[in-house]
Amino acid sequence: MAQDDAVIGCTGVLLIGTRGAAGPGEVLVRVRGGTEAFVAWSPEPLPVGATVLVIESRGNRQVDVMEWADPLDALAGDAGNAG
Repeated sequence: MAQDDAVIGCTGVLLIGTRGAAGPGEVLVRVRGGTEAFVAWSPEPLPVGATVLVIESRGNRQVDVMEWADPLDALAGDAGNAG
């Protein structure tokens, strides 16, 4: 199956933690106006509930992910501390 370019750059939450080289997990990704589940691979193990960024599509509903913290969330938190 062809690579799914629409999912690259999208964020999601791990439903099943990844195990690094030992195997994939599962991620629920916000894409195409909804959410879709994909098999998720990462170089390092990531826990259930981790927010991730899709960095590559392997096709066949499989993606490579990395842990992600939205920088805009951090800025919003800092704005609340000003004063």
